Amino acid sequence: MARRAVIDVFRYLDYRAFLWDHYRARKARGFSYRRFSAAAGVSSPNYLKLVMEGQRNLTPAMAERFASACRLDGEAADYFVELVRFNQAREDSERNAAYQRLAGFQRYRRAQKLELAHAAYCANWYMPAIRELIASPDFVEDPAWIAERLLPPITARQAARALKLLLELGLVRRGEGGCLEQTNVVVSTGAQTTSLHIGNYHRGMLERAADAIEQIPAERRDVSSLTLRVRESSLADLKARLARFRRELLDFEEGEAEGDQVVQINLQLFPLTSPGDREPTDPR
Repeated sequence: MARRAVIDVFRYLDYRAFLWDHYRARKARGFSYRRFSAAAGVSSPNYLKLVMEGQRNLTPAMAERFASACRLDGEAADYFVELVRFNQAREDSERNAAYQRLAGFQRYRRAQKLELAHAAYCANWYMPAIRELIASPDFVEDPAWIAERLLPPITARQAARALKLLLELGLVRRGEGGCLEQTNVVVSTGAQTTSLHIGNYHRGMLERAADAIEQIPAERRDVSSLTLRVRESSLADLKARLARFRRELLDFEEGEAEGDQVVQINLQLFPLTSPGDREPTDPR
């Protein structure tokens, strides 16, 4: 009879955290770093510890050996290997591709329903728009009505799924009269996926801003920019000024109880040059 892993790997989005928990669960039964190294075919008895502490990464081949040493097989072993790729990816495009492969595992979808809901919220620009639309006085809980109200329009099926997802995430709820209303819940994701999902959200909204230049009349939009020359030490001050402005806009929204229009305001600050004190690059 095949030995089974003592920890469910599909509940993890960090392979190092899985290794730590797997090690602790088996340590009480006499398990050791040396025994793990022997099972993984690794000469160094301390290799597992170095990996768990983030001092070593795993190659795809080594990830397969670690999966076997953790008694993972079949889909569980495949998932672990993909999880290693996801955690060690350097570019967002690579991480997104790896995340999509993780989401393709049925056991992952069962174990990580909330995480997948967070990903869907950040990946679809119309999710926050529908949440804001729900607070408008003329809101109609009809997917077809919602779909046609958005710019650009979406399908009624997408709108229906969005409503279901907003309820699952607790971002909206049923009020006493049965009508939908906003909550104060903040969308929160796991530490391993927060930056990925937020990055996808901002990329989606930047695409909407680019489309607005052609799709929205000038009198209904404001797309402008500034190019400034500042000291490197002033960047923190500029970010603080933007943060204060965002708070002012949120305070402004508090007085818009009868608002019937949902808008998106994007504020971006990023350097277009490297700091002046950087060492010159050798052109050779």
